[in-house]
Amino acid sequence: MALKTLNRRNKKDLKWPKIIIAILSTTGIVDTGSITLKNWGLFSSLSCPGIQNGCETVLNSPWGTLFENNQINIPLSLAGFITYLSILVFTLILSLNLISPKEKLNKFLWWLIFLISCASSTFSLLLINIMFFKIQAYCFFCILSAILSFSIFIVSIIGAKFESREPMIFRGLIVAISVLLGGLIWSSNVDPSNAINVESPTENVSPIITTSSSPQKVKFAKYLSENNIVMYSAYWCPHCHDQKQLFGKEAVKELKIVECAKDGKDNEYELCQTKGINGFPSWEINGQIISGTRDLNELATKTYYQGDLNF
Repeated sequence: MALKTLNRRNKKDLKWPKIIIAILSTTGIVDTGSITLKNWGLFSSLSCPGIQNGCETVLNSPWGTLFENNQINIPLSLAGFITYLSILVFTLILSLNLISPKEKLNKFLWWLIFLISCASSTFSLLLINIMFFKIQAYCFFCILSAILSFSIFIVSIIGAKFESREPMIFRGLIVAISVLLGGLIWSSNVDPSNAINVESPTENVSPIITTSSSPQKVKFAKYLSENNIVMYSAYWCPHCHDQKQLFGKEAVKELKIVECAKDGKDNEYELCQTKGINGFPSWEINGQIISGTRDLNELATKTYYQGDLNF
């Protein structure tokens, strides 16, 4: 009904949708760009509103990385950055009136904005579902990105002034279904519950750490070990796994970690009992025991770490 109303209006090009899309996409660039730079160690730590460690938990989860190996780390936020940047470039071309609203290129650019925002909105919906039901943590920046994607999608429908709703619905559905299927396959592949692979399934060991470590995290882990700061853990403890994920697999190798579960592999159950460990994870810092998953910056403060805090 809304589309029919738009079609009855004059053919004058609407300016306000382009202005709004430009503002929204610029906000998205700042949002995803900040996350990407922090992931690469080029940006200071982000202050995330909401639940403590929520952003760290989400962004350092397996779903926070698009691709990684020993040399390359491509965070998922980089894909979001490229998406918003593309939309902004297309919108600026339309706004500068370099092409007539009647030309095919004009319509093509509007189609690109519509389909890209449709794909982004679909993927954002999947990520929000993963965040709340898989990771079970809250990330303000991720929710903001989802809101931006949906907003651009809605405004693009108005700004494009599609002559017929059928092609719009058909193409939008094709893109949404394709992105959803691809996203589900990717999510399943990176899900730690599907990726855990130990040499001997009879041994009670912790899940594999799937996140990578920045050089700053590795140096911090070495500092903790050199100063006899110990992490007490249990193989079955999800919060212990979250704590290790914050460090990343390279940094975890440098930590002093004591297995406290009585049936865990290479456990030091008696030592844990002697230390009075009754919660996991627990950190022993200068003879004092503190329990709970800790943000790396908080650990750095408690341990008087003077190195680079750009984790």
